[in-house]
Amino acid sequence: MLAKINNFEIDLSKPIDISIPLTNTDENPIAWYIKKPVIEPVVFGDWIGKVSEGKSSTNFNNIFFNPHGHGTHTECLGHITNDFYSINESLKQFFFFAKLITIEPEKIKDDFVITKDQIVNLLAEKTEALIIRTLPNQLEKKSRKYSNTNPPYLAEDAAVFIRESEIQHLLIDLPSVDKEHDEGKLLAHKAFWNVKDTHNLNSDARLNATITEMIYVSDEIEDGNYILNLQIASFENDASPSKPLLYKILDFRM
Repeated sequence: MLAKINNFEIDLSKPIDISIPLTNTDENPIAWYIKKPVIEPVVFGDWIGKVSEGKSSTNFNNIFFNPHGHGTHTECLGHITNDFYSINESLKQFFFFAKLITIEPEKIKDDFVITKDQIVNLLAEKTEALIIRTLPNQLEKKSRKYSNTNPPYLAEDAAVFIRESEIQHLLIDLPSVDKEHDEGKLLAHKAFWNVKDTHNLNSDARLNATITEMIYVSDEIEDGNYILNLQIASFENDASPSKPLLYKILDFRM
């Protein structure tokens, strides 16, 4: 099925999924010092909500997970503010022009950092969404245990540049745009959302901008321009598990 967007055409039958599925196995990625997700049937006395147990006509599971620590998720500035802001209220449009770039973070002292210069060199034209794939790009990202490993992160001035480039949606294959142990500074989050005071939100803070973390972009997907469909569940929460899909942009002939 082909769809036309402005002067471009995309094939809706060929989505490229860059999300990581949530499972209750040891293969699930984990960050922020929590245990793996729990997916288990409801139990009422001797009744078990699982067809294979022979006592239920339906599978009827409870799911316990943390969107920030258990896989691909999209968050709004409510992630860092005193007042409540919901991703369900912040994200009202779902299709965007997107640019995929690949960066090998630079070694700076004991850290690996995505720098402003690296992004400037790869971002020649304007786009609504920026997707950053980091190197090395092992398949193990889909099941990595990130806690206490000091993963790479985004430099503050790089986040400022992304904001000033009018990029509304940032997607990255790391558990956070910020350093794991940063004493709560959250410099990249604040810079991207333009949050100057988390307790008294400034009027020019970016209420409709989002950050999506813990994606996985396989090596077969080429850098370049795409249409992004950013799907979330309707959670009234600062973050939701999400399913970002990319579509190749095809030539559209009048």
